[in-house]
Amino acid sequence: MISQNYNSKFKSDLRQRCFQFGLEVIRLTDKLPQKRSAWVISDQVIRSSCSIGANLVEAKGSSSRLEFKKFYEISLKSANESKYWIELLREAGLVPAKSTDALLSELQEITSMIASGVIKLKSKNF
Repeated sequence: MISQNYNSKFKSDLRQRCFQFGLEVIRLTDKLPQKRSAWVISDQVIRSSCSIGANLVEAKGSSSRLEFKKFYEISLKSANESKYWIELLREAGLVPAKSTDALLSELQEITSMIASGVIKLKSKNF
């Protein structure tokens, strides 16, 4: 019973962290300069960042174990894509590096948590 309760809290915390991460990305992109490049990248980073948590929520409502695993895999792909776009914002000089450091650190933790879940799901017979 304890492990089930812990597992539920872990999933809830992960979804909450993903939600907060999405909000922070939105706040960051709202501060970007009014340039076409910033607009294009911000659109992509908002989509991929918000997709991380959205796919975890979709996993909860999935109708099969295979579908559940697939939503986790999509979430992991969105996390990897988000890293790309955030690093691109930083390297293009559209945001200072210090503005992305905390985001990238949190994203690394979220990615590790999701990846661990995907590995665990793949090790089971789905």
